[in-house]
Amino acid sequence: MTSRGPGKRVRKAPAERRNEIVATAARIGLTEGLECVTLRRVADELGVQPGLVGHYFPAADHLVAEAFTSATMAELDTLLPEEAAGPGHDGPLHTFRAFFGLTSSAEFDNVSRLWLNARHLSRYRPVLREHVVAQELLWCRRIERIVVAGTEAGTFTCADPWAAATRILVAIDGTSAYINTSAEHRRVSTADMARTVAETELGLPPGTLAPS
Repeated sequence: MTSRGPGKRVRKAPAERRNEIVATAARIGLTEGLECVTLRRVADELGVQPGLVGHYFPAADHLVAEAFTSATMAELDTLLPEEAAGPGHDGPLHTFRAFFGLTSSAEFDNVSRLWLNARHLSRYRPVLREHVVAQELLWCRRIERIVVAGTEAGTFTCADPWAAATRILVAIDGTSAYINTSAEHRRVSTADMARTVAETELGLPPGTLAPS
């Protein structure tokens, strides 16, 4: 935790300060849980007064929701960049191989915990629930774009890309459901589940989407 020193506070542009607050909250939520995202905690991390954070986010629930969106959006842009299906890219097969390799690895654990945490809290926090639903749809749409690109190229065989994308995302979430409890006992037996679901949905031979 960062302590506030006696030095003069640096005045930042409103947009820069707001982005800094959200980024700090996202880091806390990702590594420690969304329950730890409070105005005071974020202020301590930034070395500012809680009132400054409250100026941008009078209600903590809005900061929690934006922290969740910021963290999951950054992860999505890493896993499935917007340009993944565009010209000049290595193709849908390469994209999905990398995607499933990362989502089945320990590197994805913090994001899995964040999704599990957010879905639980969204039962009691309407603002967070709106953000969770919006991110679910965005992740599905991003997967759908890759499915459509691969289908149009003749690489995949898929009659309903949206349905396939939804089932693939559900498979990823399903393998993450035990991340806070018995993940170490289940990781080996479930590591390839989302990938094998995707191969079935896309009409691919088993092992096609395995990391090369």
